[in-house]
Amino acid sequence: MAFDKITVEEAASLINHGDTLGLSGFTAPGTPKGITEGIAAKAIKEHEAGREYKVNILTGASTNRHVDTILSENNALNFRAPYQNLPALRAHINTHDVHYNDRHLSEMAQETRYGFYGSVDYAIIEAAEVTDDGKILLGCGVGNIPTYAAMAKKIFIEINHKLPKALYGMHDVILLQDPPYRREIPIFHANDRIGTPYLQVDPAKIVGIVDTDEYDGVKAFTAVDETSTRIGNNVVSFLIGEYRAGRLPKEFLPLQSGVGNVANAVLYGLAEAKELPNFMMYTEVIQDAVLELMKRGKCTFASTCSMTFSDKTEEELFANMDFFHDKILMRPAEISNNPEVIRRIGVIAMNTALEADIFGAVNSSHVLGTKMMNGIGGSGDFTRNGYVSIFSCPSVTKGGLISNIVPMVAHVDHSEHSVDVLVTDQGIADLRGLDPVQRAERIIENCAHPDYRPLLRDYLRLGMDKTGGQTPHTLRAAFAFHNAFNETGDMRNTDFSKYC
Repeated sequence: MAFDKITVEEAASLINHGDTLGLSGFTAPGTPKGITEGIAAKAIKEHEAGREYKVNILTGASTNRHVDTILSENNALNFRAPYQNLPALRAHINTHDVHYNDRHLSEMAQETRYGFYGSVDYAIIEAAEVTDDGKILLGCGVGNIPTYAAMAKKIFIEINHKLPKALYGMHDVILLQDPPYRREIPIFHANDRIGTPYLQVDPAKIVGIVDTDEYDGVKAFTAVDETSTRIGNNVVSFLIGEYRAGRLPKEFLPLQSGVGNVANAVLYGLAEAKELPNFMMYTEVIQDAVLELMKRGKCTFASTCSMTFSDKTEEELFANMDFFHDKILMRPAEISNNPEVIRRIGVIAMNTALEADIFGAVNSSHVLGTKMMNGIGGSGDFTRNGYVSIFSCPSVTKGGLISNIVPMVAHVDHSEHSVDVLVTDQGIADLRGLDPVQRAERIIENCAHPDYRPLLRDYLRLGMDKTGGQTPHTLRAAFAFHNAFNETGDMRNTDFSKYC
């Protein structure tokens, strides 16, 4: 079966107001780059004609400027799930111009199949190649597209000519059965393969092929700064200490790492940790640092959902496929982030926080408790099920005006029950086996910035004296740090004496 070549405008002409679109990809890699531009252009014309025109977008995780940015800027988005990270969409979410459902990434595909998001009208798939019988060679990110493609009434395919055919064999595509028919997922090591190297779709559902020719557009992270380096070194020191103490097996365990400069700093720190053995990764995203670890032989294999490389690193990957091909395997998000697998193989979870409180709860999504930053992403999938769960963040931001260690987090993404270790540039707080007051004392002394330790001690003492209980919060004063910042612009101006 030969598929028709169509333009982005022709594709967009078929997409109606209120349609739900399921996109391939996970972060920018693998995400479409053409048809959504056509949808934005159509939205402009429809709005000029006085007609409402918005679509619903389901993805694997965040996307790119061709999706979230342009659709938000042109008022073409009604609903979005499960994760985002671009300023234009963030602004529309926080003003309620876009309805945003922030979900655990491992749950999105199955919830879609359960019918929680209604029907999927179109799937849009970035690919390196498609055969006449519907076998699709995906790009550099998988996400939830096996589910979206299976559920979609019709499918568009974007053939990106930047993608090499040598990607064949780097995907492990499988669609899980739903209860009561689901079986175990037979992954016992990070490098086990259980699916096919391609996505199979019904060729009769393919409406047409759109050509694109563009890298994923991931910007390189800024150079690792002093604070990130300290955090990275502290995480590595903790892992070395666990290894020496025998609390990690001699073979070591697979690692998961979140996204960003701190995560990159941790990975670069691991490259220098000669005492730790070579390791594999079982994670949702691999960044530029992972490719460097592979070149050094430190990381021997990475199971992921996306190769989130900067354009320069993506070029390097494509130019050296013979070396990297068998070291990386991309899976759907409900496999890469699956709690069953994470717990079975003992993944060490390393994620970042916006803020943490003295009792160990973590806020990873809301600035000052109200404004959505990005979302929970996959951090909960790994945190709740990892062999050991590590969260890290700088002790302060904005030059010390904000303490990231607070009396009570203004929004809870991860309760203290899911946080084993907290790390900042100041040090390490191992929270395992401690009661709430012991946790508070350790976090204050080891993780808080010196400018804020006296204030945090005052808060803990206030709770112990006035409130009592196992977790001695003082509700009147719990958000005193946040209130001081909102009122004066500096959390150091907090005064707990007025609560005594």
